[in-house]
Amino acid sequence: MTRFRLQAPYSGWITFLAHLLFVLAAWSAFIKYVFPITFALFTDEPWATYVFWDLWPVAHVWLGWALLMQPWYTRWLAVSMSVIEIIIILTLFALFLAEPDWSSWKTNWFVNKVFVLSAFTLILATVAVKPELFRTRSS
Repeated sequence: MTRFRLQAPYSGWITFLAHLLFVLAAWSAFIKYVFPITFALFTDEPWATYVFWDLWPVAHVWLGWALLMQPWYTRWLAVSMSVIEIIIILTLFALFLAEPDWSSWKTNWFVNKVFVLSAFTLILATVAVKPELFRTRSS
């Protein structure tokens, strides 16, 4: 028995968004883990002193992969992850901007979050304006 898959229409925009998520995941991993750990080790502090603990870079890679591969849950994942990210980031911005701390750590965090917020706003807008780009594949 032959199985075939319906292909979602190719979209350079979806490919761009997926690769943007991969870049953001790498950048976030560097900002949250590599740079802080390296800095702590070079300044003889405990290695986890400056680490921002979370697994968002893994979630961003997952969504980037889903945008490229278009499994059945792609649209749902894009909408839910975008809404959650936007709410979290806007809440964190409100808290941060009430009493800003422009240290190098917090400035790196803030700039990273501006780009993440922009990416997820673009993804949510794309789902709203061009939902056909998220047509799923059948198995």
